Amino acid sequence: MSELLKLEKRGHTAIITFNNPPAHTWTAESLGYLQQLVNELNEDKDNYALILTSDSEKFFSAGADLNQFNHDDKGKSFESAAAFGNAFEALTSYQGVSIAAITGYAMGGGLEVALCCDIRICEEQAQMALPEAAVGLLPCGLGTQHLSWLVGEQWAKRMILLGERLKASKAEQIGLVSEVVPTGTVLDKALELAAKVEGQSPTSVRLCKELIMEARGGDMNAALPKEREMFVKLWDTQDQKEGVSAFLEKRKPQWKNQ
Repeated sequence: MSELLKLEKRGHTAIITFNNPPAHTWTAESLGYLQQLVNELNEDKDNYALILTSDSEKFFSAGADLNQFNHDDKGKSFESAAAFGNAFEALTSYQGVSIAAITGYAMGGGLEVALCCDIRICEEQAQMALPEAAVGLLPCGLGTQHLSWLVGEQWAKRMILLGERLKASKAEQIGLVSEVVPTGTVLDKALELAAKVEGQSPTSVRLCKELIMEARGGDMNAALPKEREMFVKLWDTQDQKEGVSAFLEKRKPQWKNQ
């Protein structure tokens, strides 16, 4: 088990805290462990939400340590890119609700991991950037695609092509984060949001998330029949029966995640 990521479980919520001070940079080991943890959480029927955070007010994550790119070995560079891609694709496909609780600087791969989450919130001192082009590189942790989808082509180009760094207020204005909270409170806010997930059927959430992500394929009309198919598919689950019964009986549902 890697010490570079700390895993804690509180009820139905898992919390992964970055633990590679001072800047919480990514390594091949921590990226592999992130992928492993997400896969394990997907198999855990008691897990509904995942929070990614840092215990540092200054750094959420500064991304990759550039020392790992200071070489002429293209094979090693491919391995590095694959490590980021595999871990962050796994996080994007996490079956519950993922929340990035951003503290301080979220740079490069530190922002890209947040872009993989369903919801992003940050503290007021946070700053975000994808500065790879300034050192002759490019974002290889899904950043060129996720950022463009989330904030539109203009702001994605300003951040990636011009290297603009955004403060928390601007990130909220363009929709990069959904909320800015005072310093020292982002984990509490993330836990508050995660608690809302517990009121939702986890099987419904999983299928709803899949449908929402389907829109990124660009063909909304093709997804409409799938929406209806998944609606009917819920009738094969215990949660559908429990949810409707609980509402009619005026009680809190007891989800089984199956």
